Amino acid sequence: MITVVVADDEPMVCAHLRTILGSAGDIEVVAQAQDGAEAVEEVVRHRPSVVLMDLRMPGVDGLTAIERICALPEPPAVVALTTFDADTYVIRALRAGAAGFLVKSTPPEDLIGLVRVAADGHTVLSPSAARRLVALSSEGHRRDDEARRRTAGLTDRERDVLACLGEGLSNADIAGRLHLAEATVKSYVLRMLVKLDCTNRTQAGLLAHEAGLVGR
Repeated sequence: MITVVVADDEPMVCAHLRTILGSAGDIEVVAQAQDGAEAVEEVVRHRPSVVLMDLRMPGVDGLTAIERICALPEPPAVVALTTFDADTYVIRALRAGAAGFLVKSTPPEDLIGLVRVAADGHTVLSPSAARRLVALSSEGHRRDDEARRRTAGLTDRERDVLACLGEGLSNADIAGRLHLAEATVKSYVLRMLVKLDCTNRTQAGLLAHEAGLVGR
């Protein structure tokens, strides 16, 4: 069973998400929160698989809550909720450790599938959205040197795998492209996350864009 905590200061949004997700036999919304502080408390209490986190909430906002949740031992996948698919606020959430983002207008059938994707540890972010978000970052030009420094110690094969993460590819897709076993790709990804000090695949993918590894 995939357990979910929904955090949004609009009760109607929480009720809407609870209804949609509750219609899936393998998903259960175990709690909802109206601000970031309450969201962190519910995560500690329920240890959910996935958290859907509104970014703009009164009191403790979603960004701060994401940072606190991702600092917990074995944190859940946190997916940012936003109204706009090119919201620059989302970049900060991804760098704070969010596994991706969902637009609140996402169709119900897609929402259920994307929550399953997040629970499986994959990125909830399309390649085109990743490119838009990186391009919109006001910090982008200042972070290039840092990104290149962080990736400088990677082997050629690791850089290839990282570039694939930047395209949003799954382990199976990466294995097919690079002619590797899927288990080998998984080992590369896990090792790189540690080496690059990235919380998840999404952070690593953004780093690949900032280091200029995507589309070489």
